[in-house]
Amino acid sequence: MTYLLHIDSSAVPQRSVSRDVAATFLSTWQKNNPELAVVHRDLATDPLPHLTPDAVTGRFTAAEDRTEAQAAAVALQDTLIEEFHGAGAYLFTVPMYNNSVPSAFKAWIDQVFVVGRVLFGSPDQVPTRGRRAVVVASRGGGYGPGSPREGMDHVTPYLKTVLGNSLGLNVDFVTPELTMAPRNPAMAALVPLAEASLARAHEEAEQYARQF
Repeated sequence: MTYLLHIDSSAVPQRSVSRDVAATFLSTWQKNNPELAVVHRDLATDPLPHLTPDAVTGRFTAAEDRTEAQAAAVALQDTLIEEFHGAGAYLFTVPMYNNSVPSAFKAWIDQVFVVGRVLFGSPDQVPTRGRRAVVVASRGGGYGPGSPREGMDHVTPYLKTVLGNSLGLNVDFVTPELTMAPRNPAMAALVPLAEASLARAHEEAEQYARQF
C-alpha cells in the first residue's frame, strides 16, 4: 500500500458525525500502519468545480488543440485521477443530504470518472479493482427495514454501484443513523437509539481499520 486516500464530503468541518467516526478509523489505522501516509482531500474546505463544457469537451480534444480552459479542466481531472490511482485503500465520509450524496462528493465522482483512465469496458481492466474502502455514510433519520423511511436511502445503493461495481473497490459501509435526534426535540424519544447507533459505528470503524 502506498497511502490511504481520505475524502471528506461533509459540509460541516466541526460537529460532524461522519468526520468523527472517520477519525476513529484513522486513529486505529495509523497505530497499525505508522509508516504509511494519509492523503486527505476535504471537499468542504477545498471544493471541486462541477463539470463544465470545457471539462467534457477537453477529454475528446487533442492536447495540442485544447483551449486554455479545456487544458486546465483536463489537468484537474488528471490530478484527481492520479491521486485516486496512487492510493492503496480509501476512506470516504459521505453523509446523506436530502436522501442522496452531497453535491461536493458528486462533483468529485464526475471529475474522476473518465473513460479509459478510470472506467473501462471490462471489470478486469479497472486499476483499482479489489482495493479496500470504507464509507462512513451518516444520516439524520432512520432508514432501516421497518422504518418509515425504508427505501429512501439513495446513498448506499448508489455508492455500491459507483465505488463497487464501476471502480471495483471492496467497499464496507458504516452507517450511524438518527444523528439529528440529539438536536431535534421532535426526535427526543429516539436519542437512546441514536447513541447506540453512533457507538456501534465507532466500533465498526475501529474493526475495519484493524482489517486493512
